[in-house]
Amino acid sequence: MQPLKGIVFKVVSVCMFMAMAGLIKASSDTVPPGQAVFFRSFFALPIIFGWLALRGELRHGWKTKNPMGHFWRGLVGTSAMGLGFAGLGLLPLPEVTAIGYAAPLLVVIFAAMFLNEDVRAFRLSAVALGMVGVLVVLSPRLSVGASLNTTETLGAIVVLMGAVLTALAQVFVRKLVATETTAAIVLWFTVTSSLLALLTIPWGWVVPTWTIAALLVMAGLLGGVGQIFLTSSYRFADASLVAPFDYTSMILALAIGYFIFDEVPTGTMLIGAGIVILAGVLIIWRERKLGLQRAQQRKATGNMGS
Repeated sequence: MQPLKGIVFKVVSVCMFMAMAGLIKASSDTVPPGQAVFFRSFFALPIIFGWLALRGELRHGWKTKNPMGHFWRGLVGTSAMGLGFAGLGLLPLPEVTAIGYAAPLLVVIFAAMFLNEDVRAFRLSAVALGMVGVLVVLSPRLSVGASLNTTETLGAIVVLMGAVLTALAQVFVRKLVATETTAAIVLWFTVTSSLLALLTIPWGWVVPTWTIAALLVMAGLLGGVGQIFLTSSYRFADASLVAPFDYTSMILALAIGYFIFDEVPTGTMLIGAGIVILAGVLIIWRERKLGLQRAQQRKATGNMGS
């Protein structure tokens, strides 16, 4: 294990994904979400193929024992990506990022429901706290009043639905890791999302300008690089150690939103995001503590048996 390297790789992956989100947002006025999903997925493929070739996994990366598992993960994950991209065209980037933090909280609930994972009071309390934070972020968009903005209300609902589907996709990934390699999971998702995105052509694809096309291609390349750094980060450090660095995305979202899109965050959004981040860190801290306890128990058991 090389913890510092794992942390650096995680932060780099967050930077790549946030830059990608900025590029998608910049093109959202002219390019529909389904088309953006295609560019994001298809142009990530060369990066992923190169990565697998360097690792000597290109020949075996296609092998799978659960093709339907990849299909369902691809369907749910692609839908989540499309909703997230649609939300980028309707809401400020920091707000989309804050609402997206609901996904890891929902994973805890879905893992208990669908994977029979043991979820105790501490994690449930942290999830409840996090959902309060999400509601705080959403409150200006969903409140009933004369100032209600229909477009932004739709954006909030779309992004929240995307977070729900993102959490479900993570549950599918947890099932897949039991039989599938990381290479297969990454490769098949990218291929599946590229193909599924083509089904949205009847809903209004456009011929982009050269500038917009360049932004979308760059988004795909950055997404591929981000995926590689994200995957590699878990090779050098425990997931519980690098997971909190996901929240550096809020700093980047605030900077990109302010300097590129002239988006000034509201106090309500910042308070809600802070609550969600606190809840997420509490869950990660608890997971790390339980992981250390389990490791000590296994070590003690091994010593007793020796």
